Amino acid sequence: MPIPDPAAGRGPVRRWDVVARARLTLDAFEHLAGGLGTTLLALLAFLMVAATALACLIGVGVPLVPAALRGLRSVANRERARLSRWGPEIIEPGPVPPGLRSALTDPATRREVGWVAVHGTLGLVLTLVGLTLPLSAVTNLTFPLWWRLLPPEEAATSAMGLWIVRDLPGALGVGLLGLGWAVIAMILTPGIARLQAWPGRRLLGPEPGGDLLLRVAQLTATRAAALDAHAAELRRIERSLHDGTQNRIVAVSVLLGAARRALARDPASAGEILERAQDAAEQALAELRGVIRGILPPVLTDRSLADALTGLAAACPVPCRIDADIPVRCAASVEATAYFVAAEALTNIARHSRARHATVSVRRDEDRLHLQITDDGDGGADERTGSGLVGIRRRTEAHDGTFMLTSPPGGPTTLTVSLPCGS
Repeated sequence: MPIPDPAAGRGPVRRWDVVARARLTLDAFEHLAGGLGTTLLALLAFLMVAATALACLIGVGVPLVPAALRGLRSVANRERARLSRWGPEIIEPGPVPPGLRSALTDPATRREVGWVAVHGTLGLVLTLVGLTLPLSAVTNLTFPLWWRLLPPEEAATSAMGLWIVRDLPGALGVGLLGLGWAVIAMILTPGIARLQAWPGRRLLGPEPGGDLLLRVAQLTATRAAALDAHAAELRRIERSLHDGTQNRIVAVSVLLGAARRALARDPASAGEILERAQDAAEQALAELRGVIRGILPPVLTDRSLADALTGLAAACPVPCRIDADIPVRCAASVEATAYFVAAEALTNIARHSRARHATVSVRRDEDRLHLQITDDGDGGADERTGSGLVGIRRRTEAHDGTFMLTSPPGGPTTLTVSLPCGS
């Protein structure tokens, strides 16, 4: 959309400002409507905490403390999730304190008690005011369309019954009043929504430095997962070389020695031994190529992730469809991780699922690569069964990615992996 020239007049700019303000008001109205539920829950939680505190004063409320704390944390977490959808993510604190003494010394619990007190009272008032303004504006603006449906004695405006509408001009006057309400709503509603959300962002967020500590802990766990994944990969390569390629090469050496001795005793039999040695050498070479492809598939370097996944699908015993939309290449380590996730998942499908069909979908959405593998098999996949899912999770988390598995009994099974891949 072209930017209006200021010298040509302010009309287009004002119209654009009005549209932007209207959208902001609608967003604020939606935010307030979503907060209405948490204000009511916060009020109930505050009353529950207050009743428990009073019961503790007379010595009968201590057994109720754990349930009250769990209810308090549950309500606070709902608000954290709601605010996270509308802005920066608010991380949940640690575990719920188990008793009264630990709750009194827990900063997160004290802040949650303060939040339910503010959100359940002032937040409820702000929510009702913020919702009433746009609704009053819509009611009055549309009043000329439906005022004839009202009985004469009930045809009063929503402006506190300032006059009785008996004709169309009076109804149009109510519509003009609604225009004023709309202006007031566009001015006040966004601010009311911000004011309603402020206690949650102020009291439910982590303490100063909490984000940094959480990130350090997360990076420590990620580093440990990366080291575990690296060690597991080294063990896999060592096992493949020791159990496969090395044995083949030893067999080649033994057969060549036998062929050399046969040349002195029975030259006719040496040809058969040399043929067996050649077969063993070719098998060793094929296994060595497999190990090399397991370290980093050459197709990822020569072509693309989509081509590598197509090769996996072609080799999978279960019919598999590839749905790839990756307009821009990702980092080599990210593509390699996505490839190995798909390879391990397809191997599990072929071995355990009894599926008739599988689908691998891969998309790049801004700075993340999303990979989803679905099959129509028996379901019931579980990380604890040693089917390679733990390795997929570790490899994913080593790249600071996310792993999610949905596999109800009877299927279908859906494995979703999201990897950061930069901008």
